[in-house]
Amino acid sequence: MAEVTILGLGNLLWADEGVGVRAAEKLFEQYADNEKVDVVDGGTQGLALLPWLQQTEKLLIMDAIDFGMAPGSLAMFRDEQVPAYLTAKKLSLHQTSFSEVLALLQLTGGQLSEIVLIGVQPECLDDYGGSLTPQVRAQLMPAVYLAQEVLAQWGITASSAALPTERLNHYSLCMERYEDERPDAQSACRVGDIRVLQREKS
Repeated sequence: MAEVTILGLGNLLWADEGVGVRAAEKLFEQYADNEKVDVVDGGTQGLALLPWLQQTEKLLIMDAIDFGMAPGSLAMFRDEQVPAYLTAKKLSLHQTSFSEVLALLQLTGGQLSEIVLIGVQPECLDDYGGSLTPQVRAQLMPAVYLAQEVLAQWGITASSAALPTERLNHYSLCMERYEDERPDAQSACRVGDIRVLQREKS
């Protein structure tokens, strides 16, 4: 059982909604070798994440959160504040389901000693296949640094060794390659393909 779980939530395919997973990827590079830590790409898995929570003491969540501020704003919430911000203004179904996971954890007798949510206010969520917008990307490393401060408070230090040979996600999903290999709008229409829609009408 890992003492600490770092959980990146969100969907890489929907622009800024992937910021939590991108932050988790960065943290994996620094904490993968620490036996007290599990770094997890939680994606949008919802209830499938319950076993991770049942086997950890402290939980650090990285996610895109709409808390009504300017795009790219960074905020941190602790303990009883976390479920409220996960459900206050939902960006996607994964936030509803994850708040249910936290509730189910309590119902099944699970108990986290500490829980922290680090959130970035998104700008764009409807660019299918898009990467992070400039405002949100600019907050990626500040979010990681804030996470490092929390982990240090918990007695968890980053590895001073070289980067791990493994990645949190497959190489094809790394941000630089993902951006470089994204088809242009003409080749892969973002919001409906007029060529298909016209064919369906005929």
